[in-house]
Amino acid sequence: MSKSIHPTALVSENAQISDGVEIGPYCIIGPNVILKENAKLHSHVVIQGHAIIGAETTVYPFAVIGMPPQNMHFKNEASTIEIGRSCVIREHVTIHPGTEKGGMKTVVGDNCYLMINVHIGHDCIIGNNVVMANGATLGGHVHIGDFANIGGLAAIHQFVRIGPYAMISGTAGVKEDIIPFGMVMAMQGRLGGLNLVGMKRRGVEREDIHNLRNAFKILSKSESGTLEERLGQIETQYGQSKEVKTLLSFIREHADRPLCLPSDMFEFEKEDSNGGKRAA
Repeated sequence: MSKSIHPTALVSENAQISDGVEIGPYCIIGPNVILKENAKLHSHVVIQGHAIIGAETTVYPFAVIGMPPQNMHFKNEASTIEIGRSCVIREHVTIHPGTEKGGMKTVVGDNCYLMINVHIGHDCIIGNNVVMANGATLGGHVHIGDFANIGGLAAIHQFVRIGPYAMISGTAGVKEDIIPFGMVMAMQGRLGGLNLVGMKRRGVEREDIHNLRNAFKILSKSESGTLEERLGQIETQYGQSKEVKTLLSFIREHADRPLCLPSDMFEFEKEDSNGGKRAA
């Protein structure tokens, strides 16, 4: 089986390129890189250092694998990156090699899916079938078990262990070990009030702002009935306002969707009686 290397790619003659490998335009492959059977690199991929890319693994444009770790104590030791079989590494992913104090290697197991902008720091050990969503970040020395799922923009502190089958929600900041099968939920955004400054800047009439404020107060009072009953009250009292009509239309357009309502920390304290979701 032949290899396919685009003429614009810069591939060291010392790199080990197995049968069936595809290397796209403008890729840069260093002398200590091993690309196993049927690995595929799209354009503009950079792989340096002592890196092994597993068979059937696909790497998308602008991923950077094997550049020196973000560690002030790194002394160019010949540490490694090992990426397993049938992984998908999407655009702008960065993976750093190990360090002398951390075991000298970073490992990504088989069948892992790393979405756009994922960062895996030095000396991380990632199990098999791990999914990391867009922008998820691992500090150095993180260990992640098989089948764990890391949500988008989650940040995992260095030395943290995440057990197999655990799930970390998007935007979560994790600084403690997570048990196997555990679930970590980040604080969800809650409605904090109305954008009064923005409305004033855009010339919304004072009376309309007043109507919206009153409508918001009704919306946030769960003791005033179900959500639909509150919407009816708003429509009866303030439905003549164009801005209030916009508010009601937006809420009713997709009545099956959860609605973000105020939480206890804000001026309008009450949450909907069914936990912020729309009344049936």
